[in-house]
Amino acid sequence: MSTETPIQPRESLAVLERGLPFEDRHIGPRAEELERMLAVIGVASLEELADRALPASIRDREPVPTSLPAPASEDEMLAELRTLAARNTVTVPMIGLGYAGTRTPPVIRRHVLENPAWYTAYTPYQPEISQGRLEVLLAFQTMVADLTGLPVAGASLLDEATAAAEAMTLLRRAGKSTSPRFVVDADTLPQTLEVLRTRAEPLGIELVVHDLGDGLPDDDFFGLLLSYPAASGAIGDPGPLTEAAHGRGALVAVAADLLALTLLRAPGELGADAVFGTTQRFGVPLGYGGPHAGYLAVQQRLARQLPGRLVGLSRDADGNPALRLALQTREQHIRREKATSNICTAQVLLAVVAACFAVHHGPDGLRRIARRVHRMAAVLAAGLSGHGVEIVHDTFFDTVLARVPGRASAIVAAAHEAGIALRLVSDDVVGIACSELTTVAHLRAVWAAFGIGVEDVDALDEATGDALPASLLRESEYLTHPVFHDHRSETSLMRWLRRLADADFALDRTMIPLGSCTMKLNATAEMEPISWPEFADLHPFAPEADAAGTRALITQLERWLAELTGYAAVSVQPNAGSQGEFAGLLAIAAYHRARGEAHRTVCLIPASAHGTNAASAVMAGMRVVVVGTDAAGNVDLDDLHVRIDEHRASLAALMITYPSTHGVYESAVREVCDAVHAAGGQVYVDGANLNALVGLARPGAFGGDVSHLNLHKTFCIPHGGGGPGVGPVAVAEHLVPYLPGRGIVGAVSAAPHGSPGVLPISWAYLRMMGDEGLRRATLTAVAAANYVAARLREHYPVLYAGENGLVAHECILDLRGITKSTGVTVDDVAKRLTDYGLHAPTMSFPVAGTLMVEPTESEDLAELDRFIDAMIGIRGEIERVAAGEWPAEDNPLRGAPHTAACLVDKWDHPYPRELAAYPAGVTPGVHGRKIWPPVRRIDGAYGDRNLQLRCR
Repeated sequence: MSTETPIQPRESLAVLERGLPFEDRHIGPRAEELERMLAVIGVASLEELADRALPASIRDREPVPTSLPAPASEDEMLAELRTLAARNTVTVPMIGLGYAGTRTPPVIRRHVLENPAWYTAYTPYQPEISQGRLEVLLAFQTMVADLTGLPVAGASLLDEATAAAEAMTLLRRAGKSTSPRFVVDADTLPQTLEVLRTRAEPLGIELVVHDLGDGLPDDDFFGLLLSYPAASGAIGDPGPLTEAAHGRGALVAVAADLLALTLLRAPGELGADAVFGTTQRFGVPLGYGGPHAGYLAVQQRLARQLPGRLVGLSRDADGNPALRLALQTREQHIRREKATSNICTAQVLLAVVAACFAVHHGPDGLRRIARRVHRMAAVLAAGLSGHGVEIVHDTFFDTVLARVPGRASAIVAAAHEAGIALRLVSDDVVGIACSELTTVAHLRAVWAAFGIGVEDVDALDEATGDALPASLLRESEYLTHPVFHDHRSETSLMRWLRRLADADFALDRTMIPLGSCTMKLNATAEMEPISWPEFADLHPFAPEADAAGTRALITQLERWLAELTGYAAVSVQPNAGSQGEFAGLLAIAAYHRARGEAHRTVCLIPASAHGTNAASAVMAGMRVVVVGTDAAGNVDLDDLHVRIDEHRASLAALMITYPSTHGVYESAVREVCDAVHAAGGQVYVDGANLNALVGLARPGAFGGDVSHLNLHKTFCIPHGGGGPGVGPVAVAEHLVPYLPGRGIVGAVSAAPHGSPGVLPISWAYLRMMGDEGLRRATLTAVAAANYVAARLREHYPVLYAGENGLVAHECILDLRGITKSTGVTVDDVAKRLTDYGLHAPTMSFPVAGTLMVEPTESEDLAELDRFIDAMIGIRGEIERVAAGEWPAEDNPLRGAPHTAACLVDKWDHPYPRELAAYPAGVTPGVHGRKIWPPVRRIDGAYGDRNLQLRCR
């Protein structure tokens, strides 16, 4: 037998120099694996799959060219990003306006922000394998509750401005006043005011911006918003105004700086009903505006009104404490058009960073940082006033306003020359905000910009008192729980973070086949640039020239996304998919108003749609009318035409997800769009399932007028355990004037460009994949879903398929018959998958009693087969229940997941311990794929009956 190495085709030096194309790293199946998958599906190629799966009426028959260059290698992409980053000018951020310079402790940056165990995890809807994230989020809630002086805090919101809007609507529905008026202090952050205006108008809320220095307005109002400290830096006592508002039947929300609250009395102690703000200055990079974790805390009586996510303590099957998301029936995916908010996500990764910042520093460390910030501001003000500069406010925490008639622009320019960014408040006033990063050298540079020299700063410090009101100094304790005291050393904190990460499932351990969620590779090369100071340390209100590189990146990304989706323009301002929906619907409403058709307010939404669709439509001032779906999971065309005829005169829009929420390419989508257009309505194509379209079909070309895109799905921004997300809105030419922040429709996020800190991820993905790579990724995702469906169809019914028996990028496994005949539920199957070392698919959405599977293009054949084999193994276990070998209430599925502790305890189950721990295909030993869950199945109802929402 010859042992000679076969002669390989000779490759050119240029090819060898470039190395393996990035698309081959991103896409999981190798060529030979894909060939085997296609054979199982029954097609000869990806092109044949596309021909059979996609309706010809929507498909781009020829590849549509975009301005995407030829795909770059990882090194080439990083070099190009370095060039863009070099165009940014990072200054010392002393602008303020709700954003502060901060230092992310290296231990947190390395072990959380740059750790795939944290950033590739999904929302903790499977709490048994999400205990690590949930524990830190409970610490986040405790931190916020302690500092604000209120008993209940949520697990984060999108940013401070949207948290303000959520507080406004919470006060309206919780209060007894029938007035539509909401009074806002004129000394409120301008970006917060703008978002409040955007959110108030479609809900019929009358926003009254009032100078509260003159007292409360005379007319009735349902709520009052105060700032503590105010946008100008001034510190007033919220107590008297709060008491007066309560006396008139109104509720009060306070915008508060958490770091200031380590020194100032808590707003909850002063009577506030709700307190909101941002946790950005707790170690979260500026990122030119985001992503940052907003917060909202409330009085106990308002706990069930709180929007977003709540982490609560419950117990598992063995009675041990365990964490879960509490009160989930409040969430939009359940309540739909009756929801009080469209928030479907949080900012988990950033909330984790902020909570870890508090754990790392503890109460004493936070107080020390706050003291330093305040002393810098106080000494800065003393140096200015000592040289004749008028200081506008006597009391302040970190922000000083200096009155310099006619000189403000020159001073700001001089400071910028010295590398420091100040705020130009007016021609006569300069704003200066101190932060954790401020040094004495910075104070000297600021003084110099004013034409002042201070010789002896130590002597000035000694002679300068604090500028905090004595009557408002904090006396109550905070962060008393041991978690904020036990991890002072880096060794301890590192091990704590590792222990928590080990209590979670993320993409670094297993595939996460969640339907509609697209949990695909978040490549390291894509993630690396978000920590570069040139991107991470930009203030969102820095001069435009200072952000030239980031702005160029945003412009390129918006253009690429518009071309790939067939639209005229894109705005990346919405910082979540829900906010993209809201922005798109606002654009439609504004378009109708501009045409004299403000009466068009009906939004048609299929029964299968994502829950956020209905909630967003209501928030945009529309009335939801549900359209039925047929037996194949498609929009029921007969019912659609009936609803259009019923509401023709008032039809504003149809919202449709494509491919459908059922995972099917509906063949009649053009007919649907044409019918809506003929009735004068607009078509909103939800982009949640865009991973099945990129490079094959464009929503803007087959009938869509507007879409939102999920960059945290199709375009590789990681889910981060439940956020960050980015939900750009894409529109056709006639809707371009109505994009958010362009003058007609207001802002939907605090920062002008939403969350630019993570946009380099999507830019990098597109730059390395190129047009053909993106198309190949889409087809591979469709192949993976059809492979799973083909192999599992004989074991579980696949609920829906297209005309040729093929699914799109996801498939729905129907367990309803199994449950009826055996008692085994989707919950049982989901929890048993944990014993196999796998994350469950999406449970009971969009159809109760089913599992929706989306394998994505990034999983190789071995991982796909591991999931399939586990599902087949579980089917075998179900058969043993059906045969009566195990009782319906005591079998490996009902007992799942099994912890190591439960296996060494007394064993009185009819199935063996070995099977519980090591189901078919899972082997013991260091080379096995066994992952031990930290807790057993959690009793959610117990947790909701016994609410415990903070560390005890």
